Parts: sequence; structure tokens; C-alpha cells
Amino acid sequence: MPGPFDKLDPDEREKLVKKRQPSWIDPMLATLTEKRFSSPDWIYERKLDGVRCLAFRKRDRVRLMSRNENDISASYPELVEALATQERDAFIVDGEIVAFDGNLTSFSRLQGRLGISDSERARRTGIGVFLYLFDVLWVDGCDTTKLSQRARKEVLRRALRFEDPVRFTQHRNEHGRELLDEACKKGWEGLIAKRADAPYASRRSRDWLKLKCVNGQELVIGGYTEGQGSRTGFGALLLGYYDGRELRYAGKVGTGFDDALLAKLGRKLATMETDKPPFGSEPRIKGAHWVRPTLVAEIGFTEWTGDGKLRHPRFIGLRTDKKAKDVRRERPAA
Repeated sequence: MPGPFDKLDPDEREKLVKKRQPSWIDPMLATLTEKRFSSPDWIYERKLDGVRCLAFRKRDRVRLMSRNENDISASYPELVEALATQERDAFIVDGEIVAFDGNLTSFSRLQGRLGISDSERARRTGIGVFLYLFDVLWVDGCDTTKLSQRARKEVLRRALRFEDPVRFTQHRNEHGRELLDEACKKGWEGLIAKRADAPYASRRSRDWLKLKCVNGQELVIGGYTEGQGSRTGFGALLLGYYDGRELRYAGKVGTGFDDALLAKLGRKLATMETDKPPFGSEPRIKGAHWVRPTLVAEIGFTEWTGDGKLRHPRFIGLRTDKKAKDVRRERPAA
């Protein structure tokens, strides 16, 4: 079997560190930016609208882990099987699990797989999933995180066999502005720009930048309003984000739900009710029901208003891969 390091130049090879396979590595996270730029010093990948996944294989065992260290293997048995059939039997790779609606990745469609703990039930959903891999953190007894971004992508390409449902995340080496324009015209969420010579850092870093076509934000559900007329479940969700230890109110969202989701989520929220408002400054909303702030929602919107509220928000889906206490307002880097 060809070695994944065969094509590394001597300088990169010196960065490899012999190390036992770790049981966990904190993922590298991208920083939001409003910059639009092209540079041969960066690579550009499609921003995928799915669930982040670190995949660990050690001989016969494959684990799919979310970014908050939850084992999500049972929700995606076909991905576990695909990684278990790889010739290389020990590795740690980084990627994104996605489902498609037409040619676009759809977090809303992926909702049907989230939180399922029975593999057969996951298959019966009929929702096809793919694992797009974009990084390798450990393989063949070596920690690869000190390698440059460009070198790690080459190691990843040589380390695994890419056949559906496991896919290699393609990238471009320059022309970032043109690629972003193209991405937005196609209806993509945006791009991830990555500094080509940067190592893998287990934290949020400006060596990875999010360039979005549309605005999106994870927010905590702190309450809900009653449904009006024939609407069942609830009317709107009351949303917030943490500023230090305080949950700040960011507005409400009442669109993006079908009747089934309204009923299902409404029943769940009813079991979470509390008398005490979770927000630091209680919003003045007539007939509001407060809930324990543990659920995280993905919200799309047009912009933030001057007083820190969402304009034209729409519900996209619930996130199970992020803790509510970690939700902060995303602000573009300078």
C-alpha cells in the first residue's frame, strides 16, 4: 500500500511527530470575516451546510464524533461501514456530514438523521448522507497537525480511498473572489479560506476564515409564544446568545417550520418550561413561555439591527453538536 507521506518534501517530513493515536483532538474552527480576497497563499473550499465530524478508526472500531465530543456513529451507519472498509486501519480525519436537497447541501434535510441512536432506524429515514473529508490529523503512527495545510490535504488524498459516501473536499489554490461569486450564484452557503502554510490548531483561528453568501447564526432557545389561529405547537421561538454569563435576547423567529415540526418541537418545549426568564434583560413579550436554555437552533437572517436583534430570521434546524453555553454572537474579524 503506498505511504501517505511518500510525496512530502523533506521540510514537511521533519514536522511529522511519532505519537500514539489520541482518543480525542479538539477541532479547528474558522473565524467569520467580511473580507473578500484572492491570494496564492490561501486555499478555498466550499462551505458545507452539515454537521462537523471527526472520524477515528483504530483497527476494527470506527467512531464518528461531533465537535462537542458526542459519539454520533449510530446516526450514520453507512459512513461507519465505509470507513471500516478502508485499507488503512488507523487514522483520524476531519470533515462534514451532509445531506443534499438537489445540488445543495441542506441542514434542514439532515435534521431527519440527528439524534438517532438506532442504526437501522437511521437507515429507514431514507435520507442519504455523505462524509466530505478535508483534513487528516493522525495516520500511520504520526501526528500530522504540524504539517502545512496544503501538505495535509495531499496526505489525506493519499491516505484514504474516496468512494461514495466518503468524498474528498476539493479546493482551489487562488482566485478566491471569483470562486465566492460563483458559489453565491450557485446558492452555496459560502467558502472556507485556509492559509496554505498553516498547521492545524485545535481552537478558533484566523488561519481558517468563513466567507458567507448568506448570514447564519447559532442561537439559544429561551422561550416561545403561543400559536395564533389554527397554528399548533407554538407561534415563535425566543432566541438569544451568551455575552459572558448573560443570555442576551436577539429576537424571535416564527418562519421555517412545517406543521409536523411545530407539533413535535412544541411538545418538547412544553416539557422544558420554567417560571424564571433565562434572559438577562427580560424581553417584553405578552404571553411568553420561558424554557430552560439548553436547545440550540440554526437561524438564517438578513442582518443584525442596531439594537442587536435579527432582521428577517428563519428557522433552519436544531443543532445537537454545540452546547448552549458556548453560543456567542459571531462578529466578523477585522
